Amino acid sequence: MSLFGALDGVYQLARLAAMSRFRVRGAYWGWRWHTAFGRGAPASRVELLTAALRYGRWMGRMRRLG
Repeated sequence: MSLFGALDGVYQLARLAAMSRFRVRGAYWGWRWHTAFGRGAPASRVELLTAALRYGRWMGRMRRLG
């Protein structure tokens, strides 16, 4: 993962959190958690952080395509 990719992922996640008014226990974040991990939780915090950064990077790529 490049430095730009990591920074873009963090930016996109912060943007999404601000758009959801930081309600991380709300309906959107619950849905996001379920679609990302199903019924199981990530094995470790490192796995959770890696998955979140990958999702943020993906969001950035999709925004640039649109």
